[in-house]
Amino acid sequence: MNAAQDGKYRLGVDVGGTFTDFALTEHRTGRIISHKEPSVPSDPSRAVERGLATLLEVHDLAPSDIELIVHGTTLAVNAIIQRRGARLALVVSQGHRGILEIGRARLANSYDFTVKKEQPLVPRNLVFDLNARIMFDGAVVAEPGPDDLDALAEKLRIADIDAVAVMLLHSYAHPEMELAVAEGLRDRLPGLRVTASSQIWPERREYERCSVALMNAYVQPLMEDYLDSLLAGVRGLGVDAPIYITTNNGGTLSLETARQRPIDTVLSGPASGVVAAMAAADSAGATRLLTVDIGGTSADFARIEGNLPHYTTQTQIGDFPLVVPVVDVRAIGAGGGSIVWVDPQGVLKVGPESAGADPGPVCYGQNGTRPTITDCYLTIGLLNPENFLAGRMHLDAGAAEAALVGIAEQLGMTGPDAARRAADAALRVATAMMSTELFKSLAEFGEDPRDYALMGFGGAGPTHANLIAEESGIGTVVLPPSSSIFCALGATLADVKRDYIRSDSIPLTDSARNALRTRFDALTKEAQNWIASEGDIIGSARFEASLDMRYEGQAFNLGVVLRPELLASLDLDEIREGFHREHEKIYGFRDFDSVIEVTTMRLRVVGAVSSVTFQRHAVAAQTPKPAAHRSVFHAGRLHDVPVYSRDMIGTGGGFTGPALVEQADTTVWLLPGWTACADEIGNLILTAPTAAEARHDG
Repeated sequence: MNAAQDGKYRLGVDVGGTFTDFALTEHRTGRIISHKEPSVPSDPSRAVERGLATLLEVHDLAPSDIELIVHGTTLAVNAIIQRRGARLALVVSQGHRGILEIGRARLANSYDFTVKKEQPLVPRNLVFDLNARIMFDGAVVAEPGPDDLDALAEKLRIADIDAVAVMLLHSYAHPEMELAVAEGLRDRLPGLRVTASSQIWPERREYERCSVALMNAYVQPLMEDYLDSLLAGVRGLGVDAPIYITTNNGGTLSLETARQRPIDTVLSGPASGVVAAMAAADSAGATRLLTVDIGGTSADFARIEGNLPHYTTQTQIGDFPLVVPVVDVRAIGAGGGSIVWVDPQGVLKVGPESAGADPGPVCYGQNGTRPTITDCYLTIGLLNPENFLAGRMHLDAGAAEAALVGIAEQLGMTGPDAARRAADAALRVATAMMSTELFKSLAEFGEDPRDYALMGFGGAGPTHANLIAEESGIGTVVLPPSSSIFCALGATLADVKRDYIRSDSIPLTDSARNALRTRFDALTKEAQNWIASEGDIIGSARFEASLDMRYEGQAFNLGVVLRPELLASLDLDEIREGFHREHEKIYGFRDFDSVIEVTTMRLRVVGAVSSVTFQRHAVAAQTPKPAAHRSVFHAGRLHDVPVYSRDMIGTGGGFTGPALVEQADTTVWLLPGWTACADEIGNLILTAPTAAEARHDG
């Protein structure tokens, strides 16, 4: 396939709680066509099929014009959080049936002794132990025979389950017995989905490894059905393009790999937005960037340093730990669909409950009765009710205002501006929540948000980003073109990626180089075999490596990235220095007397997909002229605000707030005193007033 062929398009799709976003990118020109389709929670593939059909028809495209479809979905993560996955069983080594109840033997909240313990994905009566045990050094203590597997298979058959996970002790280092048990169950129970923990994520710590395997098994039937439905819908439109699924690490996987490893896709949507942000940041010259993706349900925050996202291996999916590498995205329940309410003590609250796609915000006219952030935007004047989604959807301003009058009454607000004041107050509450999350997440790394630029995207990101920046003391805001479908756009820009891991205990003595080389060679061979099977769209492949290390006797590790040259040489002195430096950065000291121990080797394979270049915009001859004016209620009073069309702002075109910038899929709110200027790819860059200007404006 020639990915750069004229007239060929890539389609990125991101299924959200309220809308399903589409980004169609053309290689030849870098042109981006955006589209939003209301999501169908009961069958998300219907929105994908409907939106694709609309794009083909409206833009007069032949099915063969689509060369690649890359799709992100929240189906798996929602299934885990909402507990609507498969009926599971778990097989463990004898004596370990309590693994899910014991977990890490920690309270979810050390200060609240009334908090309820999380409910495991597998009830105790469906956890089966097996006389199967390998020690940490590979010594076999007990090995199940055919009769043992026959008896276990009969118990699983009687239990009438959809899937089973197998997690034997020390299988991260010695997987042979676990794999044999899994294969034996597949032979005895044809059609039953069997997940071996060592095939999904072979990392030490049995509870975490077990959780990853269980979550994979829990969502696999649901994801397989969805992917089958998606494939049938796309092929039914005559589109034969390969379909890839976005992943937690900011990459993509083939449809077949996603069927086997749905756990790699659970947090893929937010990660794709970060991929697009890195591409747009190049043009804006922002090397330290915070991103905020505000959709219908949540506000998702991430950090980019030197055009690389921050990753983590310590995150949660609902009640369960997820230890696979993911782009570090922090989310709070404050999106455009988040419900505004007043608690019994008379305190104004926003979220975390969302109106979703059905019924949606009150102004959508779908029988919603509880006001949301979107209703607040409309009531204070930020949104044009006649031009929402380029006029495809009419908003009911009267219904939104009436719903907010109810909130105002609960707060004791009266008068003709009561609904506006309640809406303004709700937006300030939401802004405070988002800014607090920024400060909290950055404080863990000793960082200050004022040292970063903020990039806003998602349907409500451009509308709310300036409010967050002003509250947080951030002086620069970058709002990319097509920002409301940015996660879908990021999907079209992502390379194919997968992570591999080996856990071991290797002291960094002089003999460690050979041990590290042996393990990295094995990981590399496994990664090469996989990437070769992922399809024709992949060009060259590269490898990214890191080591988890600690001083001997410590309980937790620090990660050290190995540059390609260091991966080739495995210079032990340089590796030791890298760990000392990282430890000193976090804890303030080095311990030269302790032996450094490698506990985990990580390797990521990246299969390059031909890049898409953003379309360049013409240089503006003059300052753009407003297309209209609108009254906006802000900071307790009405402002007469000019409204600009995003399409009419050329490179270098600038103006000062207060101002609104409308485009087909979102609205930008520029605060009083801030200035806006467009760069060559259409990023709208907002700059805070200087201290003197701010005093004068006040």
